[in-house]
Amino acid sequence: MSEIENTFDYNSGSGIQQLRGLTKISMRPGMYIGGTGIKSLHHLIWEVVDNSVDECMAGYASRVIVKMCKDGAIIVDDDGRGIPTAVSKDDEKQRTGLEIALSEVHAGGKYDKNAYKISGGLNGVGVKAVNALSEYLEVWINRETRIYYLKFDKNDWYHKPQGPQPGAMPLLDGSKNTVGEQLDAKPHGTIIKFKPNFEIMEENRWEYTVIAGKLKNTAYLNSGVKIVLIDEYTNPANPTRDEWYFEGGLRQYVKDLNADKDVLAPTIVYGKKEMDVKAPNKTEEQYHIICEIAFQYSKNYTSSIYSYCNNVATTEGGTHEEGFRLALVRLTNKYAIEKKIMKEVDDKITKDDVVEGLTAIISIKHPEPQYKGQTKGELGNTEVRPFVNEITSEIFEKYLLENPKEAEDIIKKIVFAKQARIKAQEAREATRRKSPFDSGSMPGKLSDCSCKDPSVCEIYLVEGNSAGGSAKMGRNSFFQAILPLRGKIINVEKAKTERIFENEEINSMITAFGIGVAPEFKFHDVPALDADGKPVLDENGNTTFNKILKPRYNRIIIMTDADVDGAHIRILLLTFFFRYLRPLVENGFIYSAVPPLYKVFDSKNSDYAYSDEELEEIKKKYGEEKYTKMTTQRYKGLGEMDPDQLWETTMDPVKRILKQVTIDEAAYADQQFSFLMGDDVAPRKDFIVKNAKFVKNIDI
Repeated sequence: MSEIENTFDYNSGSGIQQLRGLTKISMRPGMYIGGTGIKSLHHLIWEVVDNSVDECMAGYASRVIVKMCKDGAIIVDDDGRGIPTAVSKDDEKQRTGLEIALSEVHAGGKYDKNAYKISGGLNGVGVKAVNALSEYLEVWINRETRIYYLKFDKNDWYHKPQGPQPGAMPLLDGSKNTVGEQLDAKPHGTIIKFKPNFEIMEENRWEYTVIAGKLKNTAYLNSGVKIVLIDEYTNPANPTRDEWYFEGGLRQYVKDLNADKDVLAPTIVYGKKEMDVKAPNKTEEQYHIICEIAFQYSKNYTSSIYSYCNNVATTEGGTHEEGFRLALVRLTNKYAIEKKIMKEVDDKITKDDVVEGLTAIISIKHPEPQYKGQTKGELGNTEVRPFVNEITSEIFEKYLLENPKEAEDIIKKIVFAKQARIKAQEAREATRRKSPFDSGSMPGKLSDCSCKDPSVCEIYLVEGNSAGGSAKMGRNSFFQAILPLRGKIINVEKAKTERIFENEEINSMITAFGIGVAPEFKFHDVPALDADGKPVLDENGNTTFNKILKPRYNRIIIMTDADVDGAHIRILLLTFFFRYLRPLVENGFIYSAVPPLYKVFDSKNSDYAYSDEELEEIKKKYGEEKYTKMTTQRYKGLGEMDPDQLWETTMDPVKRILKQVTIDEAAYADQQFSFLMGDDVAPRKDFIVKNAKFVKNIDI
């Protein structure tokens, strides 16, 4: 819970400010929530949840409840102050603060520093986008001992509220509030219920693991706040309720992330500090910033660093991460030389060395965060860097002095990481090439495509030379490249860095993709545009840029056999992508091909089934008598298909099935990769024993 002073009178007259209207969102959803796919669909939930969490950060709420309804509607309930319901004194139409907050773009409490000193949302769109993209949106406000209700419907283009004339608000008796039947009773708060408009949104399914992962993460970042998820959607016959409450906050977060790792030092280094910092380029104003950090070293060779600003994940880092790393570099170099673990004339420890095996969470609370580009992926506030550097230096130096044995183990590991980096540098250099289209520098076994437009091109990573040969003959060589992989690649979760870059298959992939490798990726700066297509300017009037990744192929497709070995190869590849080529996953370039499991045919008919359920449908299609006379072939591998079959079932863009690999919660994915591919075997064994009874076909 934030310790910010709660003295401001949050009401409709001063807390809600209007900037402009709402009409463009439903026409151009991509400008506001990033698109209409599965990720954007879930983003609708985050927009509403973020408002409730803002109440928690401001110290006015202690719990947030999310309910997935049977019909696909979502309810978000908090025990905050409740959105203001009085008529806004600044509104010519005499509308209530509630109506304005839900229907006017760039209107809301986030624009008044007294209403919200810290907020995850900046642009005043938030729940207005949810409203514009929903079949309906209902809101219940419990405020000043009264319950107020408002409903918006998609059939009205401007989403005008149903009910009495503008300025009036229908009053409900508390007993009629059926939405809250399974939610906690409280004397104040906000309940918002919405159902997405699937005439606009392409996807119509909620993913429990995505929602649960995000909410759990929110609970970690806000110690003392209870987050609840009620799920009636996934299995209506057996609803579930999960609760997350972490008094330990970031320390518990780091502990759980390292649960399946062999920790190097048992102590989790932790610190929290608040400070008034002078705002850059402003002579008088100061920002009240809160920084909270927790980190711990393990024996792993990869890092897990996650940073946040106002609970929003800064996936591309920024000034807070820079300040953190600078402090680690300075102190480890100093300690290593003083303790004679490293000579002063040696190559110095770098920011890449200090993060090997490091799990860290950096959380900043800032009243006016500035981001580079539109995605909020990189924090740009310059005043944050020295502040985080200072707190990191204080807590890490204190830790090193008070824990000499743990300190020695950590510094030795970092020095070994430095030595490994030097050895790996030559191998990493070998993966680079002068031009991404210089076929002379491409792997010899790559069958490249003739097209040179990356937005059109795709590459198949194919298991084995046999399947690779069939894929090469069956492909469309204009836009489809084939890279056969021999056997199983090295498990990067366990291997040292220099060993990874000595692996021929890994080098072939890095070279073919043409984006470099961690930590030196090749990004292109592209001007950021607002919803009207105009350049986004920073506070100095300069154009801001988004970092865009441009690999040689727009789709990188993993194509393995539909059996246990194929699944193992796929997870090895995904582990490598997640640990060393994560931007490819984060930007949606990685896909998994879905080959058929069965072919049912006779002299006149031929059908493919991609699952046992589809096989049952084929049986029903032909009838039991005819089906028994047909041949059913169970494919054990891609090599059993001739080139024409492989094209028809798995490579033809018109007919194939591709599954895009995404990261909705990087920290959750981190835990899963550590669990599946790490050194600790016992948890995996327990999982297999407990879940073996649910396996129906070991080859699928």
